[in-house]
Parts: sequence; structure tokens; C-alpha cells
Amino acid sequence: MDYASLKLTHQVAVVLSAAGFFARGLGVLAGAAWVRGRIAHSLPHMVDTVLLGSALMMAWMLQLNPLSTPWLAAKIAGLLLYIGLGLLALRPGRSMAQRAAAWLAALLCLGWIVSVAMTKHPLGALRPLFGAL
Repeated sequence: MDYASLKLTHQVAVVLSAAGFFARGLGVLAGAAWVRGRIAHSLPHMVDTVLLGSALMMAWMLQLNPLSTPWLAAKIAGLLLYIGLGLLALRPGRSMAQRAAAWLAALLCLGWIVSVAMTKHPLGALRPLFGAL
């Protein structure tokens, strides 16, 4: 697969993953039954597998190392934070207020990750605020 096709695959997977997380978060907060169904549990794993696989393949093709590429290291750190917040938001055991706060924080984190990818800068959209540091 050429790089352009791989990048497009990754971008489509990002959109699908984000839309799925957004919908599942709304569903959880609304108490919808569909979020407990098989598709709601298995489809995100399939999409995220494509997302991760395409990311790894692009990094390999471009010979990017997160230890020497600060924006990539920032994306990986953001991804770990996004996953943790997503778990708090979508799994039972917390109050609805806590889950809503985690869901909103995860969405903000996701937006920041995308901004890092677009700017190729570790601060992403936060660069104008903290770029002088």
C-alpha cells in the first residue's frame, strides 16, 4: 500500500473512531440500551485496530521514532490519556457526572491529538498559548 492510501485509511479510521466514541458517550449518558450490545462493543475494536495498524505502518514507512520525534511522542502520550479517559467515561462504576466529565475531557484530548497530527508540533492547538515556553 502506498503512503497516500495508508494516510487516507488512517484518517478515515480516525473519523470513524471519533464518531463512534462520541455516539457511545452520548448513548451511555442517555442510558441507551444499544451501547451494551455486541456491535457497540466489537466494532470500535475493529476500527481501532485499523487505526493503530495504519499508524504503525506510516511511522515505519517514514522511519519515525517517538523518542526522536517530539510530536509523535506527544500523540502517543495523548492517546494513552484519551484511552484512560474513555474507559472512565464508558465503563460503569462512576457517577453520571464523573462519566460526563471524563467523556468531555476525552473529546478535548482527541481534538488536541488531531491538532498535534496536523501541526506536527507537540503542543498542537495549544502552541499559541504555550509556544513561548
